[in-house]
Amino acid sequence: MISSATIGPNGSLEAGTTADAFLGGRIEILQYKTGHRGGSDAVFLAAAVPARTGEKVLDAGTGAGTAGLCLLARVPHIDIAGVEIDKSQCALARQNAERNNCSSRFRVIEADVTAPGKVLGTAGLVREGYDQVMANPPFYGAGSVRAAADASRASAHVMPDGELERWVRFLTTMAGPHATLTLIHRAESLGPLLEVLKDRFGGLTIFPLFPRRGVPAARVIVQGRKNSRGRTRLLPGLVLHEDGGAYTAEAEAVLRSGAALSLDAPGA
Repeated sequence: MISSATIGPNGSLEAGTTADAFLGGRIEILQYKTGHRGGSDAVFLAAAVPARTGEKVLDAGTGAGTAGLCLLARVPHIDIAGVEIDKSQCALARQNAERNNCSSRFRVIEADVTAPGKVLGTAGLVREGYDQVMANPPFYGAGSVRAAADASRASAHVMPDGELERWVRFLTTMAGPHATLTLIHRAESLGPLLEVLKDRFGGLTIFPLFPRRGVPAARVIVQGRKNSRGRTRLLPGLVLHEDGGAYTAEAEAVLRSGAALSLDAPGA
């Protein structure tokens, strides 16, 4: 990911934003200098989504659209609905879709994923209308970290009590009968995450992301299929950095070249 200088109107960036290159420059994302900014988590999430040509994908909490647009760079002939509660992030996501020639495939919906179903339907979301549902939910529980001064950053990183279950309930409602769910979250939150997925998604695959060899995983990607009774599998995962700090070849392939992360199809 490479940040460019901030520039002004007429083919330039609005004040307070940067243009950041992802996937070795294949896509460029406008992001605010302060507040929530997409990074490697979004790229790894997109790499793990097993979307196929013609499918409909829901990206919950899309932010500026980083994960969805990374997915479109790898699988261009899909339709993505990116849901985001923050108005300013929605505006950036729409600009980013246009900037990367994806406006016809990436639709941004301003909505709260915890809103009642009728409200979500009015916003344009379709119950059981998506083949793939993906999300990078807020990581931290209320009170577990000091809240960020920036409201956008706070809402993107801090989840009120019970919110994770409400996010998963939303994803379950929007997922088609045999849709695939892909989430990225903190490794230490794996227990609560599996608990809220229980009886909703099965055939779960857990894919850890390790900062370096010999240290605990920092992130986990969890994937499953709606209405599946398949067993849960723990995969070896991926080491991100060599001891010297450089990315491993496998991580580099995802981050710079847009390679897919194969978690295999969850059991039916």
